[in-house]
Amino acid sequence: MPTLEKIDLADHDLFVDRVPYEALATLRREDPVHWNPEAEGTGFWAVTRYDDIREVHRQPEIFSSEIGGTSLEDLEPEHVESRKSMIDMDPPRHDVLRGLINRRFTPRAVQVWNEQVRRVTNEVIDAAFAQGPEFDFVREISSEVPMQVFAEILGVPQEERREIIEIGDRLLGNADPEFASDVPDDDSHRHLPFSSPAALEMFAFGRRLADARRADPRDDIISQLVEANLTQQEFDVYFVLLATAGNETTRHTISHGLDALLHHPEQLERLRREPSPELFRTMADEMLRWATPVHHFRRTAAVDTELNGTAIKAGDKVTTWFVSGNRDESVFDDPETFDVGRTPNRHMAFGPGGVHHCLGSHLAKMEIGIVFEELLPRVASIEQSGPVQRLRSNFFNGIKRMPVRVVPA
Repeated sequence: MPTLEKIDLADHDLFVDRVPYEALATLRREDPVHWNPEAEGTGFWAVTRYDDIREVHRQPEIFSSEIGGTSLEDLEPEHVESRKSMIDMDPPRHDVLRGLINRRFTPRAVQVWNEQVRRVTNEVIDAAFAQGPEFDFVREISSEVPMQVFAEILGVPQEERREIIEIGDRLLGNADPEFASDVPDDDSHRHLPFSSPAALEMFAFGRRLADARRADPRDDIISQLVEANLTQQEFDVYFVLLATAGNETTRHTISHGLDALLHHPEQLERLRREPSPELFRTMADEMLRWATPVHHFRRTAAVDTELNGTAIKAGDKVTTWFVSGNRDESVFDDPETFDVGRTPNRHMAFGPGGVHHCLGSHLAKMEIGIVFEELLPRVASIEQSGPVQRLRSNFFNGIKRMPVRVVPA
């Protein structure tokens, strides 16, 4: 087990080979509100227990999203303001912007997409199998299904969806050498989301779509945002948030979900043996718990306060590690066991409640369940044919590539 002194959650390299679950378990046990220094920052509190994480997220007046934003970067106030999206806001402005599209993501509204998600999934599987017995599961399936579906909801032409994925990879993967080649060493882009020049490309993409919807409104989110008369900055960051969140987190969960099934073949066989809708629903929640797609979020203490007996000063950065909360031994029975039938499963992959609970949670769970409902009966066998390549990031629990070999049923 790593000692407290050697744990550095600011180090992206710690997350390259695998999630450092042993380090997080040490923190939960020995120092659940832990001060983590930073080589290039002011340091932050790492909150790793489930109940403490819930307490932070349910008190936005004490632990603010708005004061310093949700990135670990130490930003000047003007930079925080210029890149501020809905997730970087506290009520009431957060509630107004969320309310613009909230109705599209209620359980009833999402259920309308069920048959289309199944159709898209089977078309994607067809196309992947046409590549031959070996292909990259991430590129051909886990990134395609959520992006094709969300492109329709958002209003992105299908023929341009891969552009969204590629820009998003460079935007969100800016700590990974593969995607960080165009990120400057100076502060010239700190006013942009993730301090990445790729944000300018995403802005341009969204503005082009907005211009098209002004001339030809449709029943999609872009048309709604255009009609809402947002400022240019509000529209730009809203589009970035939706275009990335609508694909990245679901994509990574599907990738990790297959990885988990291949490493736990008894769970794969259970799904084959008991292919009920209920079991695929609990499977989706367990995949989200097991491989939490977002490691942490940041808040800033608005006032001097205390958390689990630890004094926190106004202005301190406070990070909540969902990936740790989802393995908390005081909440989950046998948390190191992957169990597709786990119930209850009060995971916090979409957040622990509060105003920032993930807007797309119902859609994401539907997509995860349907992908495996449709995929498993169509394969006689599926196995990894090469090493999994993970994203270098202490923020996203990402898989870049997962080569597989498939024998169709």
